[in-house]
Amino acid sequence: MVSIIWGCFILIGVIFSIATGSVEALNNQILKGASDGIGLLMEMLPILVLWTGVMKIAEDAGILQKFAHLVRPILHKLFPSLDRHDPALQYIASNIAANALGLGSAATPFGLKAMEEMQKKNPVKDTATEAMITFLILNTGGVTIIPTTVLALRLSHHSANPSEIILTSILATACSSFAGLMLDYIIRKRKKL
Repeated sequence: MVSIIWGCFILIGVIFSIATGSVEALNNQILKGASDGIGLLMEMLPILVLWTGVMKIAEDAGILQKFAHLVRPILHKLFPSLDRHDPALQYIASNIAANALGLGSAATPFGLKAMEEMQKKNPVKDTATEAMITFLILNTGGVTIIPTTVLALRLSHHSANPSEIILTSILATACSSFAGLMLDYIIRKRKKL
């Protein structure tokens, strides 16, 4: 669906540039956009590679498993339909840890594995379970302690103080997570009545 929307935007832009006779400006913007995209990628890639590597080392060293064991009682309260020793809980904990470090790209594989594990036990394969919905809310609004990607963007654009957003990032993501989880809890309670 998103690709259709973006395709329409691009098509409208091309038609508008042809209609207004500014095809050269369109060509210049296409080339500049490609160059800017590659430049941004090259500036952010080292930071993302570093933190993704740190997450891989933490996973191989068993740190993520220990973190999963530590937060398992909390996760079991958030996901009551999952067994205490469900493998999905470890992937959910790893996803939370990666999101807390602001590493959406490193969190994605853990999130996909968590959903895959939950889907194995899903009786209705074309409908999300309560646990899947709760995980989606938690993943989307996940608390970010160190917004690594945003810090990398701010550094690449020569921000005077790139780390000044850390506190507001923690507050915003904590509020969104809390609000989403409370709404999820209220909806689940109403469905059971």
